[in-house]
Amino acid sequence: MNPLLAKEATRALLALEDGTTFEGLSVGATGETFGELVFNTSMSGYQEVITDPSYAGQIVAFTYPQIGNYGVCAADMQSDGAALAGVIVCDMCHTPNNWRSEGTLPDFLAQRGIVAIECVDTRALTLRVREAGTMRCAISTTDLDPASLVARVKAAPSIAETNWVAKVSTPEPYDVDAKVDLDRPRRRLRVTALDCGEKRGILRGLIGAGMDVHVVPWDTPAEKILATNPDGVFLSNGPGDPRELPEPAACAEQLLGRVPVFGICLGHQMICQAAGAAIEKLPYGHHGGNQPVMNLLSGMVEVTAQNHNYGLVFDSLGELDAELSGGTEVVDAWHAANTHDLRFWSERRIAPVISTEKFGRIRLTHVNLNDGTPEGIQFLDIPAFSVQYHPEASPGPHDAVYLFEAFRRLMEGVPDYLAIDVREGRRF
Repeated sequence: MNPLLAKEATRALLALEDGTTFEGLSVGATGETFGELVFNTSMSGYQEVITDPSYAGQIVAFTYPQIGNYGVCAADMQSDGAALAGVIVCDMCHTPNNWRSEGTLPDFLAQRGIVAIECVDTRALTLRVREAGTMRCAISTTDLDPASLVARVKAAPSIAETNWVAKVSTPEPYDVDAKVDLDRPRRRLRVTALDCGEKRGILRGLIGAGMDVHVVPWDTPAEKILATNPDGVFLSNGPGDPRELPEPAACAEQLLGRVPVFGICLGHQMICQAAGAAIEKLPYGHHGGNQPVMNLLSGMVEVTAQNHNYGLVFDSLGELDAELSGGTEVVDAWHAANTHDLRFWSERRIAPVISTEKFGRIRLTHVNLNDGTPEGIQFLDIPAFSVQYHPEASPGPHDAVYLFEAFRRLMEGVPDYLAIDVREGRRF
């Protein structure tokens, strides 16, 4: 038995769908919770992760050894509550030391009814997920019989069977005014944001780029959005399986070509589905603040924050336009390679273009350098673009924050709106 379990505390049990179990101690609310297991590799920003609505229905295992060491504070909240199903850590800090701290993470979790477990070998757990893929799991302080809890996990519904977006979206529209930049006065643009679980960090990114934002619920029809007379429409991040959300995808399809559109994460997946693409579930997803992504337009590599289990199948959009994709020889080499690994294009510094029936030409703009999955697209014949990752850095690096300014430039009609050098504030 783990010697740490000898201390006085409420016992807890973690059970995985494949039959694996881990003993531990309760460090949140007592009771039990069921959800989809994912691991997050961020070294900090645990409160932003826990309050990110995109984690609804998921139990998050933090790979960093100690969590909670700088406490919690209201300024770091990404939503009003905590939508995730549970938390798994190796070592939970109960005595944080930081001038911003307003309380401990265990108390924060307990007050919000979040079941959590510590003393888990999160290295072994992460390797198990990497080998077996994302799976259902449960944490319980009441059912400590491994066989019983595993059986109940196997009988639990999958995350795709619940509309998590409806649970985390705003019930009513609301408005947030742009931040005024006294050093660079400019026209405030009007943006309508479809809230599928929008993080506050993203909202801050939009208003920081000089946008007045009108936020509407996830199931708002396209015509009602257009009736707000926006300069552009933003499609937000959110939880769950995008293939089970036909309403937002239909809304995106009706918006494309009629108004400038920008999408992040689930919003990106909506746009891809609207363009006729297939969406696949990744083996264990991307969750953390250290994912390298190449911008194919500039050749620069961005270290990005990510949180998604699903992604675009780039080839499903249509056939490559050889003339705009490096020439016939390169396209033939791509087909001969018979691979979906898009690092083929990052190695050649080429942003390939696919011709689609619905919306014309679509260009691949960003590629994940860890696994070669697509991370961003740009429509060449209508004003729209989207990325799979999170540019708002909540938590994570600031490399991709330029995308909010790119959205502004798109609405202003700048032809090369994505060509921004974030280091010097100039075009490439």
